[in-house]
Amino acid sequence: MGEEAVMSEFKHLVIVKFKEGVVVEDIIKGMEKLVSEIDVVKSFEWGQDVEGQEMLRQGFTHAFLMTFNKKEDYYTTFVTHPSHLEFSSTFSAAIDNIVLLDFPTFLVKPSPAPAPEPTPAPA
Repeated sequence: MGEEAVMSEFKHLVIVKFKEGVVVEDIIKGMEKLVSEIDVVKSFEWGQDVEGQEMLRQGFTHAFLMTFNKKEDYYTTFVTHPSHLEFSSTFSAAIDNIVLLDFPTFLVKPSPAPAPEPTPAPA
């Protein structure tokens, strides 16, 4: 029998459809600044859909994923942080539609450890 999944982190996933005319690069720069100011954000990733069929993505184009060590870091520190409150109004004004999920993750298959760097042969 395989190992049980272990609860590992807390994720904040935002999938958006931006309003026409929004300069998405400015919004992304704002998010990058936001996460750099809040230490409890363990990691931040984003991407733009390039493969999805329109009928499947329903107009949503961008996904943003933040990782926290635990749920309390998200709810107690991030959500109430002045930088987050300020950025939220800018972000809200730029979006046409949004899906937001906040969830603990369960690690089932960890990433493989990186291979060690080869040692150069003596000259």
